[in-house]
Amino acid sequence: MNMAETARLILGLRAAGWSEKKINDFILYIESGEEQYKPKPDTNENTE
Repeated sequence: MNMAETARLILGLRAAGWSEKKINDFILYIESGEEQYKPKPDTNENTE
């Protein structure tokens, strides 16, 4: 993923309402594969 794609990913996650911590943890999970950074499902969102 190049820098322009990375920037669009971050901006998209911000627009979706993700916190900076959640975005950073997600990027760390993608790069490292460490389970401690793996996203958890949101329990308060409606499922479609």
